[in-house]
Amino acid sequence: MRQLIPEVRDLSPQDLFDLYDEPGPYLRADFVSSTDGAIAVEGRSQGLSSPADKASFRALRTTCDAVIVGAGTLRAENYGSVRFGTAAAAWREAHDYDPAPPVVVVSRSGQLGSGRVLEGPVLLSAPKGPEGVELLPTDPVELVAALHERGLTRLLCEGGPALLTTLLRAGLVDDLFLTVSPQLVGTGPYLLHGLETPHPLRLVSLLHDDPGVLLCRWSVVRSPGD
Repeated sequence: MRQLIPEVRDLSPQDLFDLYDEPGPYLRADFVSSTDGAIAVEGRSQGLSSPADKASFRALRTTCDAVIVGAGTLRAENYGSVRFGTAAAAWREAHDYDPAPPVVVVSRSGQLGSGRVLEGPVLLSAPKGPEGVELLPTDPVELVAALHERGLTRLLCEGGPALLTTLLRAGLVDDLFLTVSPQLVGTGPYLLHGLETPHPLRLVSLLHDDPGVLLCRWSVVRSPGD
């Protein structure tokens, strides 16, 4: 893997831990898409992923306090709890991160669907939910504030497009980590569900890995007063 912007250098997967590590608060979004903007093949992101994308995915999880995911993505990707390999777990311990970040599920119905996610800490943003699962506000601004009150300030949204669109509309997304797969898919689903106005972005970093995979980090440009 090779970093092209802001400087040119070779990186290992574990180098991404330090590259992505920053103090909060922030809310990052992590997605993989085809070159024409599709985020799934046959309903799952696996068909677009690559070793470099998986390394970035692991590094973003390693450097977060909580993972936020929509219920649709939870079901489609058969989510489990967040777990780490030996190197990532050691890095988190050395940098005073909690060993088991919670998964925060955003759901209209309150149905988790996948029992695997309950193998670790889970919070639910829904009007109702299963017994024993702590409920958080459904309003996105209030949800983020509630997570901050718990000391969870480095947040990572992993999908899906409806949730990303909602968070962008609420002005909550700080960075979009987008892996672009060198494929043309021709069908959706796509990255967003539509925005009323364009959201300008600033390219913070760009990584490249064979065969033509691009890992882009875009910072959301705030309007004055935001």
